[in-house]
Amino acid sequence: MAIDPSEHLRELDATLTSIEKVLDVPSLRQEVERLEVEASAPDLWDDQAKAQVVTSRLSFVQGEINRVTSLRQRLEDVGVMFELADEMGDDDTRGEADRELDAVAKSIGELEVRTLLSGEYDSREALITVRAEAGGVDAADWAEMLLRMYTRYCERHGWQYEVYDTSYAEEAGIKSATFAVKAPYAYGTMSVEQGTHRLVRISPFDNQGRRQTSFAGIEVIPVVEQTDHIEIPEDELRVDVYRSSGPGGQGVNTTDSAVRLTHLPTGIVVSCQNERSQIQNRASAMAVLQAKLLERKRQEEQAKMDALKGDTAGSWGNQMRSYVLHPYQMVKDLRTEVETGNTTAVLDGEIDDFIEAGIRWRRTGS
Repeated sequence: MAIDPSEHLRELDATLTSIEKVLDVPSLRQEVERLEVEASAPDLWDDQAKAQVVTSRLSFVQGEINRVTSLRQRLEDVGVMFELADEMGDDDTRGEADRELDAVAKSIGELEVRTLLSGEYDSREALITVRAEAGGVDAADWAEMLLRMYTRYCERHGWQYEVYDTSYAEEAGIKSATFAVKAPYAYGTMSVEQGTHRLVRISPFDNQGRRQTSFAGIEVIPVVEQTDHIEIPEDELRVDVYRSSGPGGQGVNTTDSAVRLTHLPTGIVVSCQNERSQIQNRASAMAVLQAKLLERKRQEEQAKMDALKGDTAGSWGNQMRSYVLHPYQMVKDLRTEVETGNTTAVLDGEIDDFIEAGIRWRRTGS
């Protein structure tokens, strides 16, 4: 006997109503009207940076409104589909309604997770660094596998990303790589991936085919915006230029276009070599350095708050996920207990369940 979907529909309606209140759809509509006026100004592109902010925000807010209104319409339509199926006694229509109900429930769940991203920097773009840790050549290979996992995740979601710098290991893989994810709420979404990722497998680099455990670390920080006021005096910087290395077309490697910035007071070093122009590389490296200084400031402020609260808990990010490829197949998040045996899909960027659970886990403060 088929299950009555009416209760499920009522639950989804209540959830979507709550989401609409959190997002404050009327305010979003007012913001669209204001942004449309700004976007239609004839002198908008005289200031390209401002123009990009306005048009990007307009596109994002319009997308949010369309997403909510579309889900509301789909939820109403699926209710009608069930009524028609019952009236006609049509199993095909009922099956189609069941499938659409599952799809709508999934979409509402994803949007509900988005509403949990209410931190100060959650709505920003993200800078992600992948670093090989313990494990030698296997760790370097593992870091490259994680870089691919995250870039595939971005591609699956239609998120633009740009790799700023890659430091290749001698035998295989990478020592580190830094890339920007240029999508709204990228930081809030991806920040739950920060921490140490452990891989257990038969090493392809071991002639005796022994099992190897290797580690890679993920750092996620928010991109700096104009309102952050991160000023870096020139006398606090050391700038080195050098020839780009590693894979990359002929033009990349023939000039000293790569740029390395060292912030003398903190010792923070960043580099960028993906552009052909030294000027472009310096601008990208400066953006990364400003983001790292902003994150340093945020962490110092958080440490003060934790001290006031008497919070002595360690970082939740350390040892956060385990990937086992031998003797069995399993990826398990050590914070949320979410796990799957489909390791191939995970390493191909299908990590939505882990990220959603991580966002919910962080919100509950578990």
